Amino acid sequence: MVPALRYLGGACGRARGGFPGAFFAGCGPAPGGPWLLFRGGRRASTSSFDVVIVGGGIVGLASARALILRHPALSIGVLEKEKDLAVHQTGHNSGVIHSGIYYKPESLKAKLCVQGAALIYEYCNQKGISYKQCGKLIVAIEQEEIPRLQALYERGLQNGVQGLRLIQPEDIKKKEPYCRGLMAIDCPYTGIVDYRQVALSFAQDFQEAGGSVLTSFEVKDIEMAKESPSGSEDGMTYPIVIRNTKGEEVRCQYVVTCAGLYSDRISELSGCNPDPQIVPFRGDYLVLKPEKRYLVKGNIYPVPDSRFPFLGVHFTPRMDGSVWLGPNAVLAFKREGYRPFDFSARDVMDVIVKRGPAGVRAQALDRGGNLVEDFVFDGGIGDIGNRILHVRNAPSPAATSSLAISGMIADEVQQRFKL
Repeated sequence: MVPALRYLGGACGRARGGFPGAFFAGCGPAPGGPWLLFRGGRRASTSSFDVVIVGGGIVGLASARALILRHPALSIGVLEKEKDLAVHQTGHNSGVIHSGIYYKPESLKAKLCVQGAALIYEYCNQKGISYKQCGKLIVAIEQEEIPRLQALYERGLQNGVQGLRLIQPEDIKKKEPYCRGLMAIDCPYTGIVDYRQVALSFAQDFQEAGGSVLTSFEVKDIEMAKESPSGSEDGMTYPIVIRNTKGEEVRCQYVVTCAGLYSDRISELSGCNPDPQIVPFRGDYLVLKPEKRYLVKGNIYPVPDSRFPFLGVHFTPRMDGSVWLGPNAVLAFKREGYRPFDFSARDVMDVIVKRGPAGVRAQALDRGGNLVEDFVFDGGIGDIGNRILHVRNAPSPAATSSLAISGMIADEVQQRFKL
């Protein structure tokens, strides 16, 4: 039988009280991974934190890390519904470190991606996390694509992307011997990394700084406390109650939600606006046969078509040596539907009633059925709304941008909650 888990004392035990359930909080490595440390013991039924982050993906963990490094005196907790961290969008993306070439100049996407890519490379170098700066070619194969390619090149220059150059067929062949095209953008700053490894490193940093992570905690309710917990000396210092599907509670002063595909539902649980809503689309990849991997050296992308809100089917090398071809974009019948026949009736009904464009990947939509192209952060009104910050839409390149996004979230939290 797995022993019960408890908070550790000292620098890593800043949560007030304890909590029954899967939990890890450690200051050092443990068997099974550098960020897990299991301990036996019994705890009280309630934990209290100054700030709680809902969501243990790469954005939530980066934000938790940024907050505790900036405010080391605060007690900060992360709630994750799965028994492990970073197992959904973070663990199912292509692993590309994007350069920032695609995004509208002056948009948050452009600024945070360019800044975030530099920060990810710097962080990986500091932590010894393996990555490959293998570059990317964006290749025009038809004459009609060349004006779009040139416009994309100019956009990349406006965004401050490093090392961009337009190359001709002979240079395309030098970079990618088995690729043919009329013209291409050589983007050497693009790379690949295992983002789940990066996210787990963020979790380790957070815990070593005194943060607490509670796993197997699926949030069901977020409400204002009606009274202080029995036997507590905290009074109403921690007025927000977050309750999970097992009836267990965490109390806190402030909440930041980074719930990814469930960002709309978590917002609605807290009494805030459910819009923009999430429509899940699954992107499927093909994998090159091992004996054919030599055909691709770096990322190879088509010229994006402005009629569609995604980058097109592309070749992506992976850190394990495999090469992916994709993705397509098909409607997913479950928000976490990674297999073709995964199905959730509620998720299907959520999708069917929306007026969204066909053929797009998972994306936030506004009430008019329009794509929400940029990052969205908001709160609400009333007692809970004034104490909560929702990260509503953090689409690709959120993983690349995670460290930059986390700094922005920390700024917003500090200003909004007067920390």
